[in-house]
Amino acid sequence: MRHIPKSDRPREKLDRIGPPGLGDNELLAIVIGSGSRGRGALDLANAVLASFAGLHGLTRTSQDELRCVPGVGPARAAQILAAIELGRRTLLRSAPARQRVASPRDAALMLIPEFGAGRVEQFGVMLLDAKHRLVKTTLLSVGTLDASVVHAREIFRAAASAGAAAVVLFHNHPSGDPTPSQDDVELTRRMTAAGAIMGIPIVDHVILADTRYFSFRDAKVL
Repeated sequence: MRHIPKSDRPREKLDRIGPPGLGDNELLAIVIGSGSRGRGALDLANAVLASFAGLHGLTRTSQDELRCVPGVGPARAAQILAAIELGRRTLLRSAPARQRVASPRDAALMLIPEFGAGRVEQFGVMLLDAKHRLVKTTLLSVGTLDASVVHAREIFRAAASAGAAAVVLFHNHPSGDPTPSQDDVELTRRMTAAGAIMGIPIVDHVILADTRYFSFRDAKVL
């Protein structure tokens, strides 16, 4: 692919404009990874597609048939078939139903088993969709928590990346006492203000401790 400008090579193009902007041959070239002697990955991808009448034909091919294409050995044939099978499974399998976080208790019941008994402080976010269903739980920091450790940019970068409509903050108290400290209160106020500016509200901050929890929402601080 030396004759192709670097910015137009498949991997660089994917970084620049995303997967939907690439052709079938470019996506297949990324799956193949590298070319063979005298033939680049894009040329090899074009040869594979031509041999099977396009992308649809690849869904009916076998490893032995792929290996008949010059430059496609066992490893490349396996990569192509694995990519096709992953795509097939995304169509056949429905996404699991998202759990709804309708109350602080819902959030605590989801979080306590994993984070409640932590030996060090862990801070994270529950990212929610517009119906307050859980999209993703993300841990952002581990260690001593104070108001200066957690930055709004980390929280809202994670929220924006997941397409979240709302956020629940959480962290644990290894002491076993979920009572908020002054730093916890300050952090909650700061992130709530940032959420209002970003248009992604902080709907609660839950502090976990073994089997107990404290909710800023329940305490009517939020």
